[in-house]
Order: sequence, then structure tokens, then C-alpha cells
Amino acid sequence: MRRPLIAGNWKLNGLQSAAVTLAAAIREGVTRDSRTEVLVCPPFTAIGVVSAALKDTGIAVGGQDLHWQDSGAFTGEVSGAMLADLGCRYVIVGHSERRQFFGETDEWVGKKLRAAQAAGLEPIVCVGERLEEREGNVTEAVIGRQLDGALAGLSKEQMSKLTVAYEPVWAIGTGKVATPSQAQEVHAFIRARLGTLSDGATAREVRILYGGSVNPENIRGLMEQTDVNGALVGGASLKADSFLKIVRC
Repeated sequence: MRRPLIAGNWKLNGLQSAAVTLAAAIREGVTRDSRTEVLVCPPFTAIGVVSAALKDTGIAVGGQDLHWQDSGAFTGEVSGAMLADLGCRYVIVGHSERRQFFGETDEWVGKKLRAAQAAGLEPIVCVGERLEEREGNVTEAVIGRQLDGALAGLSKEQMSKLTVAYEPVWAIGTGKVATPSQAQEVHAFIRARLGTLSDGATAREVRILYGGSVNPENIRGLMEQTDVNGALVGGASLKADSFLKIVRC
């Protein structure tokens, strides 16, 4: 298993100057021998300047989305090659906000993760259930469908080179958070499903992050769980002090 990954998703926040300031503060607080891998995902407009600010630091930069085509008449989209050209090593695919507000399907997520890998990027594949689905006791059915729809047909090598993020939609930006035991239960299900789609050894190589109102106060309990291998952090990643506390947990 690789090092735990703490990823900051800056979403639609920050002009270039603010992004560089935030990146510099994070850079100052992360040591090269950190036992945790650190990733920041700025908005597209700030990727270039953030990549420059973090060059040779060991802190990775990622995109928040990509299109599955390399080029073409797709106004407003960016390709995996474009992200890699800006210095990205990772890209988020299938985030719940993309699914909710932009109609992304499991099929689209599958196309995007394959395009990411073809461009040399590591996709962070997001899955998660809405509140009504959790209350309806269909969490596993929903997440199983999302995993099957996006990952079916991947080779063992492709499977081992991706990260999965469990983000209960009911916990994103709400201040609510799954308890450590709730997170572990779903992460264990994800791990088992990955084993079904590949094999047990491959599934154990996949990092599974938790995302959903992660903050310095709840991160330690989450990270103590067997199948929680890091976090996808939203709001708390927009302030260097809170993000660094999560990194150092």
C-alpha cells in the first residue's frame, strides 16, 4: 500500500494570486519526509501558477475534472494531456457535484478515468450516496452500481493505478460527517467490490479516501480505520492552517 493521500479540492475558489499564496503556505508546512502524500487541486485557471509554486517540493497538483477526448469541438473542456502539460499528476473524476449539477453518468466517469490514465494521470474516482439513499438502506447498491459502471473491464494494472474517494453526498459542505465506523463500513464494502472487479491483491493496492466535511477535529478518527487511506478535503483545504493540521494528523 502506498502512503496515505490527503487531497485538497479547492473547487470554484481563488484567483491566481490567492492560489499562489495558499500554495506557498502549504509548501512551507509540508516536509519532504512526510509520511503522507499531499495533493492540491486548484481551479483550472490557477493550475499553472500553483504547479510553478510547488515545483520540486513533492506536493502534487491535480485537476478537478477532464474530458474523455484528447481534442475536438468540445467548448469549455480540457483534456488529460492539457492537465499533464500544466504539471498535473492527478485528476478528480465523478465528483458528486459533477454528477448532481452537470448530469455526469457512471459511463462518463468510466470514460474519463480511462482518458486520465492514458494521459499518464492518476484518477481519483468519486462515489457516494445521497441522504435519501442512505436512509433507504441502499448505500451499497448505489456505490456498487457506481463502481461497476465506471471500473468494469479495467485490467488489474489499470485498477491498481487509481484512487477511489468515498464522499457521502449528505456530508459534503453540510458540516455533517460519517462516523469513523460508518466510513469504515463503506470503505470495506468498496475494497471488497474492487476485489470482485479484479482480485484481492489488486484491491489492497487501491487507496480509498474519505471525503465529506473533513476537518482537523474529525480526521484522526477517520484515519484510524483500516480501510481509510486518506481524505479528499473541500472547505478545510482553502486555509493552509486547517489543511496542514489534517495532513499532520
